[in-house]
Amino acid sequence: MGSITLHKVEKWFGELQVIKGVDLEIGDGEFVIFVGPSGCGKSTLLRLISGLEEASHGQVFINGEDVTSRLPSERKLSMVFQSYALYPHMSVGENMGFGLKTAGAPRAEIRQKVAEAARILKLEDYLDRKPKALSGGQRQRVAIGRAITREPVGFLFDEPLSNLDAALRVEMRFEIAKLHETLGTTMIYVTHDQVEAMTLADKIVVLDFGVIKQVGTPRDLYEKPDNLFVAQFIGSPKMNVFDCETDGNLYHLDGHGTGPFEREAGRSAVKMGVRPEHIQVVGAAEGTVTGRVEVTEYLGADTFLYVDCGALGQIVVRTTGANNDLRGKTVGLAFDPAHLHFFDENELAV
Repeated sequence: MGSITLHKVEKWFGELQVIKGVDLEIGDGEFVIFVGPSGCGKSTLLRLISGLEEASHGQVFINGEDVTSRLPSERKLSMVFQSYALYPHMSVGENMGFGLKTAGAPRAEIRQKVAEAARILKLEDYLDRKPKALSGGQRQRVAIGRAITREPVGFLFDEPLSNLDAALRVEMRFEIAKLHETLGTTMIYVTHDQVEAMTLADKIVVLDFGVIKQVGTPRDLYEKPDNLFVAQFIGSPKMNVFDCETDGNLYHLDGHGTGPFEREAGRSAVKMGVRPEHIQVVGAAEGTVTGRVEVTEYLGADTFLYVDCGALGQIVVRTTGANNDLRGKTVGLAFDPAHLHFFDENELAV
């Protein structure tokens, strides 16, 4: 079992409050990812769970037990850091078994657990090598193996792939996904990389200035953001957002009379958003708005268009790779009415 609960957790550094009364439930076996802009508190929250930081207020529960005052070593969690932190003079096997050795585990048990971790991570052929003889991805697997041998109730990952190049990041992302499927152990993972968050997580926690803005599945956060912050933070390129005005159940882009877009009765919206892939390039006379394509980014299957729409500003469109010859041309942009998002004066979804 590896359920983790945070109850009104706060963290103060002197006069600065970096975690502001966080409540969070993480179920046994879930893969949960903390995301947010730099300085939002995601790594601090992970360290509060691990015990490396002491909570100023609130409680941390693991499997229903209050561990707020317990040392990190007493919480039965294993942490994998951004740096591999391997001992250069020890072999791979010795690095993986070092935590068990310092805990006084019998040699036979250490050998058995190291061998099992090496099998899971495909490190059997490297157990006698020193870290300097390994690639970056292999070193990170050794660090993960060291965590596995402790058989924790949960794994904590603090941006573990940020030191790797793009190809290795993809490879290790796949390895971590397989590891979670194999072990079924609770995992909490901090990253600034949206691709990691969207592809790995069962549940994403979006943080901003020490406050949870939304918790949900990747699909929920992308398709049904609770607020403007989540709507624009999740997704790359980010959602296009415009001021809008209300006329009964109809909405227009503010000052342009374009639309109208019908919306069920409810709180009045002051902003309307649409994701780049929900905008279609049409003839100039047929579009919701008209603009001039300033920049095109050809990515093979996709092309991103950056369209200058005058007073509305720049609109980003995701279209097929075939539309890579539109630079300098005037185009119409048609918004898909089924995929519009509306937000009130408090930036909450309506």
